[in-house]
Amino acid sequence: MTHTHTFDLAVAADLSRTPIDVTAVLDHLIHTADAAVATSIGYPGAVDLDHTAVMTRLGHRLWNNIGDPCDTGGVAHTRVLEQAVIAWVAELLGMPVEDRWGYVTTGGTEGNLSALHAAYRRWPTARIYYSTAAHYSIGKIVDMLGAYKVVVEARPDGEMCYDDLAAQLRKRRRWPAIVVATAGTTMTEAVDDTTRIRTILTDYGMSGHLHVDAALSGIPLALDGQLRLDDAGGIGSIAISGHKFLGVPTPCGVVLIRDSIRTPARPQVVAYTAATDTTITGSRCGLAAALLWHAIALHGREGHRWRTAEARSTAAYAVEQIRATGWNAWRWPHAFTVVLPTPPEPVRAKWLLATDGTVSHLICMPGITRGQIDALAADLATAIATPIPGPRTPNVTTMP
Repeated sequence: MTHTHTFDLAVAADLSRTPIDVTAVLDHLIHTADAAVATSIGYPGAVDLDHTAVMTRLGHRLWNNIGDPCDTGGVAHTRVLEQAVIAWVAELLGMPVEDRWGYVTTGGTEGNLSALHAAYRRWPTARIYYSTAAHYSIGKIVDMLGAYKVVVEARPDGEMCYDDLAAQLRKRRRWPAIVVATAGTTMTEAVDDTTRIRTILTDYGMSGHLHVDAALSGIPLALDGQLRLDDAGGIGSIAISGHKFLGVPTPCGVVLIRDSIRTPARPQVVAYTAATDTTITGSRCGLAAALLWHAIALHGREGHRWRTAEARSTAAYAVEQIRATGWNAWRWPHAFTVVLPTPPEPVRAKWLLATDGTVSHLICMPGITRGQIDALAADLATAIATPIPGPRTPNVTTMP
């Protein structure tokens, strides 16, 4: 197939047409994706892990992990691998064996929904608190639950403003509180301090639940020992993405919830599946569980620690190289994310830099190379040297 600008994917994929050139459509998708690989550094997805073995051997058939992950009936499922993944992540986080439950989800959003649904059923009069830097899914989930939301201010660097949290809690002390902390905010990869949040809740004598949305940074921070779900931490649930740090080639994730906060009502047993209905989606992707298991089994804790260290080193290098051009950049010490003032549109478009107003970021996920960073820095240097209309202040500091 010759790829030209005249190929119209929407027209070629229109199922009302006859005949349809299936090969041309698939070739175009692959060509477009391949062409973007070298400059796709604005969104979080590791590119250093090879999942070919699983896709080749398991990808030709349906693997359906229907029902609770502890169910073992039926065939063509990967629930044993799912249980192994849940156990590994829970052990990494120090979650007590006698008070844990979880499953492989479709991604961070379902993990957040599952955890907040469980917490809200446990505390149905609770107010749900989250910061302005929290993932957009949180507000959507609170609306789905029909719960009362309280939006807390975030600092310019993305971390929750604890003084504002305290002020908001103080106004609503009569009701339980469900607080959502973020471990790796979308734009800056800031990490909310769960110890401070728990202290504020304790000081006000408030009951409730602390959930952590750790889609991006959960596993790296757990590998550091900086994120723990042990009894001392007081965290009730956590959601982690599988297609970010672990680079699984399908959206997925892991949710872990304290079993003690789940509603003790008898779960529904679905007769025709002989399975217990305890998850949001019912049917769940067994291939995703196998891919997560494969990524963990091949590398283990030490292998993933090495990947974390290499990615952070690349992020530190990116800050240095971008600053050397005269453009500003910064990152949190733990972060893969490098924050910079929004560059000109051609640079943003070429490198797929995620942008929110005056701030953009790149994310040095495992697999991003220093060569890619050098090429980005060269484009920024060219942008600085090329006069553009209007005011421009590339050296403005974006971190307070």
